[in-house]
Amino acid sequence: MTHLLALDVGGTKLAAAVVDDSGTVLGRATRPTVGADGDALFREVGAVLSEAQRAAGTEAVPAVVGVGCGGPMSPGGEVVSPLNIPQWRGFPLRSALAEWSGLPVFVDNDAKALALGEGRWGAAVGERDFLAMVVSTGVGGGIVLDGRLLDGAAANAGHIGHVVVDPLGRPCACGARGCLEAEVSGPSIAAVTGAPAADAPWEVRVRAGRLVGRAVASVANLLDLRLAVVAGSVALGFGEPFFAAAQTEADRSARLAFSQGLRIVPSGFAGHEGPLLGAAAVGLAGLATVG
Repeated sequence: MTHLLALDVGGTKLAAAVVDDSGTVLGRATRPTVGADGDALFREVGAVLSEAQRAAGTEAVPAVVGVGCGGPMSPGGEVVSPLNIPQWRGFPLRSALAEWSGLPVFVDNDAKALALGEGRWGAAVGERDFLAMVVSTGVGGGIVLDGRLLDGAAANAGHIGHVVVDPLGRPCACGARGCLEAEVSGPSIAAVTGAPAADAPWEVRVRAGRLVGRAVASVANLLDLRLAVVAGSVALGFGEPFFAAAQTEADRSARLAFSQGLRIVPSGFAGHEGPLLGAAAVGLAGLATVG
């Protein structure tokens, strides 16, 4: 039995867990994503990882650290600059974690990590072509084609959050306007409604689902796939109105012979475990590459 130390770095919270290679979470911990600067935030990372290890017990000794983190980042997570974590601009995350833990460390974009987790243990088991995405503080995606996770030239493939869904929409942190992330992320919804995304009215939930369906349909038409798995606190919290609107828009917009029948489904993981299990899958996949 292999044990994995998993870390999910989000714009709102840091989550850590010890996970075994069957996808069972043995101990977990969370902390807010706070810190006056990059080093202070990394101390919070160390603290949350230590809490998760204590919760798992002394018998669950991790062999590797797997990390899902918002992007962009350089290949392998050597340097990360998450758009929604201003303390980290060019932060050397992989090497810092390797020094802290003394273990092999593997880092990938959080939504790409989710794709690995959904394919190994979740809603995409047995699928060779699919999109996995997170709609939360940010919006990201990971794409699996022919059974292989796409990396891209700089390891940032899958950024569906920066597909433009409303050319006249809100300014995005990336510098463009009307990106999916600028329209449906938790902070964007809160900015428009004046209340937390969890309190959004029905029409806002439906609009968010519709825009996600529009973006997913574009990806399906481009890449010849028929499954999208959606996780994240906004999507899962919005629930049935969101997913129904997303599916309706996908049915309307994915009309090519190879994209008709596109399905948009919730994460296969209970609660909000998807990002952590994705991070664990990054560690497990990385461990396989080093023997």
